[in-house]
Amino acid sequence: MNTDVAVHHPVPTTSRGTRMTGLYALKPWFTGRLTPIINTAVARRVSPDVFTAAGVIAAGAAGTAIAYGWWPLAAVFMVLRLAGANLDGAVARARGMSRPWGFVVNELGDRTSDLLAFAGLAVFAARQHGPGLNWLSWPVLQVLLAALAATLPTFASLAAAAAGLTRRNGGPLGKTERCLFLVLATAFPVIMPILLVQLVNGSLLTTALRLRAAYRELKAHRAQPVAVHDMVIEPTERVALHAQFDAITQPFTAAHQRFNAATQRIDTTTYPCDAPTQRLGAVTVPFNLVTRPMAEVAA
Repeated sequence: MNTDVAVHHPVPTTSRGTRMTGLYALKPWFTGRLTPIINTAVARRVSPDVFTAAGVIAAGAAGTAIAYGWWPLAAVFMVLRLAGANLDGAVARARGMSRPWGFVVNELGDRTSDLLAFAGLAVFAARQHGPGLNWLSWPVLQVLLAALAATLPTFASLAAAAAGLTRRNGGPLGKTERCLFLVLATAFPVIMPILLVQLVNGSLLTTALRLRAAYRELKAHRAQPVAVHDMVIEPTERVALHAQFDAITQPFTAAHQRFNAATQRIDTTTYPCDAPTQRLGAVTVPFNLVTRPMAEVAA
């Protein structure tokens, strides 16, 4: 029996009431097509990390196909890359597993897959001008700028998740759209500069939208009033508070009791001396009555 049951890829991603945008909205449909694979993986207790690794390998194969301009093969491997990224979380949820480290593995796999695909496109762009690889050409620089811009939406989502907010995916230009743009740029090199410009613009727009959604979510949390029942101390809490107070004051109570016992013993010791002094006071009362007028005259 596998004892590694704890937490793997958390269920994602979109906030409550937030409609999934872009091609990411097709994820439920795509996951439905992968149901037989999910059932087989659950039955055979396949680790979700296997599918993360498979997605990275498929992205590397897609990058190689892009580098050589084999766009139909690149499209196939891109679909497999997306399938791997989808299956790791789906299998984890189906098996009831959730590891925080699985989230880290998933994110590292996605970022590595993006880099491999863009690396293939950079090689393809360098091969467009003259014999050999021209790394200083403008298309190569555009690919690098697009790869850098493509990381920003993910950084925005991870920053929001680190603040305890919703981890957002989707578009208008998310992971699925990036894969599509790379295949189209390979299939139609003439429009590759236009596609790369749109990839940069779409990535910046997606980043801004995710940050705005995160800010609104955070602002909504701050604006929520404190519930009345949260301010009322429950009976069990009162009992706990009394117990804590008694534990704190118990040493002082014990010391007070010992002091009372000591003073009672002192009173008991001095009690025999009190009786003679009372009788002496009774004898001297008549004498005081006689001497008091004389003292007044002398004064």
